[in-house]
Amino acid sequence: MNKTNLAIIIYVIGIIIGMFVLDIWSAETSPKAILGMIWTALFAIALYYAEKKEN
Repeated sequence: MNKTNLAIIIYVIGIIIGMFVLDIWSAETSPKAILGMIWTALFAIALYYAEKKEN
């Protein structure tokens, strides 16, 4: 399994945990939504570095 697939799996698990445990997608706008944005930014950075290492 390469690093890109591992990053994607970790991201999806984190999103699922955020959905059920943190209730990120609730009707109320709260600071928890910022956690989702930070998690997505970390995912983008991880994908960039994983692809950079492969090439």
